[in-house]
Amino acid sequence: MNTVRQTLEELQTGGLDRLDAQMLVLLALQRGPHDRAWLMAHDGDALPADAAARLQALVQRRQRGEPMAYLRGDQEFFGLQLQVDPRVLVPRPDTETLVNWALDVLAVGSKTARVLDLGTGSGAIALAIAAQRPEAAVSATDASEDALAVARSNAQRLALPVQFHAGSWLDAVPDQRFDVIVTNPPYIADNDPHLVALTHEPLSALTAGADGLDDIRTIIKDAPGAMVPGGWLLIEHGFDQAEAVRSLLQAAGFEQVSSRTDLAAIERCSGGQWPQQR
Repeated sequence: MNTVRQTLEELQTGGLDRLDAQMLVLLALQRGPHDRAWLMAHDGDALPADAAARLQALVQRRQRGEPMAYLRGDQEFFGLQLQVDPRVLVPRPDTETLVNWALDVLAVGSKTARVLDLGTGSGAIALAIAAQRPEAAVSATDASEDALAVARSNAQRLALPVQFHAGSWLDAVPDQRFDVIVTNPPYIADNDPHLVALTHEPLSALTAGADGLDDIRTIIKDAPGAMVPGGWLLIEHGFDQAEAVRSLLQAAGFEQVSSRTDLAAIERCSGGQWPQQR
């Protein structure tokens, strides 16, 4: 029976990096991901047989490329612990840039704002905004009933009042008007080589046509009909799409069009304000 230290060494020799090896051993031991100090303090302990069996299955899944978040069943986003599984994309830290921009916009007005998150997936964006701006009325849409089931479960568990609607983009909320519309839509081109590394996540939430902009075009075209005068449309996009998205926003009539960078200084989101008067 191997010790914890021997197990970690074998996993790294087998090709896993140190952090992955530690996370998998903690999962197998049914301990939290923040218990790395425990591993160091107990590295001479024998790994129980039941934990070794769980570890073998986890390692196989990880080596097939399954995201660590799916193995854990949760992912932290903007201070919220969200449950995730293969029905939804894993929330990325980059998307916190979009949330921060929305929070900045919402801080400007004193009235109760209506916020819409298009393509909510796990509910990450909508729930983060609802947690930070409890006075806002937050709604969210998704075309996937499976994704909405995950989002609703997260909202219920976190006791955050988000209204969920099934349907494709703005078709899900006909005849409604919003102060802020946020979205992290699919934006990867259909033939992008990076898709090989994302095979465990739902493809429909990743790809959007030959240049990755099909869904963004649809959202920008339809958004003015769902916005109050002076409302904001904020969109997350690919690392090389900011200029194209700004051009689409300007062509649609949005003002104050700009982009924001993520922690890696990549233009990650673009947005604009619908004019007060048309």
